[in-house]
Amino acid sequence: MKKHLSIGLSAFALAALLSGCGGGTTTTPTSAAPATSAPAESSAPATSAPASMSAAELSVGESKAGQIVVAGQGLSVYYFTKDTKDSGTSACTGDCLVAWPPVTSTTATPTVNGVTGKVGTIPTADGKMQVTINGMPIYYYEKDKAAGDITGQGVGGVWYLVAPSGEMITAPPAG
Repeated sequence: MKKHLSIGLSAFALAALLSGCGGGTTTTPTSAAPATSAPAESSAPATSAPASMSAAELSVGESKAGQIVVAGQGLSVYYFTKDTKDSGTSACTGDCLVAWPPVTSTTATPTVNGVTGKVGTIPTADGKMQVTINGMPIYYYEKDKAAGDITGQGVGGVWYLVAPSGEMITAPPAG
């Protein structure tokens, strides 16, 4: 336990150093500590994914669609309706992962702030841990470049934002 905690704290300290700010170290969905994140790798090629894709630390952000789950320096996260809840796998493979990189974590219990849905992880094909909310894998969208961007909402009728409760937001953004 001490070794796991030490590794987790070391990873968190590195993330805080890289992002230039600190964050909470709790791992419960009801944590009141602020969540932050820092750049890290994703399974998508670096040339096609936003530079801020990161190890997951989930929090709640405001958008034109209302409150949503964000990770990676405030980037919106999405569900893929072709995924099967609690299947332990992602239906997004190959070229899909270029446009929709998985939200990954370096720990099986990602740090959350304000997210009340059940957060977990599943293994990716390349051995990373993809974050899930209520048993559904979550993803970034390559065209979202800054906090608040929700350009992936409704794409192809299969990609939707995630509410803090873990519900899928299927309504189009306001205004």
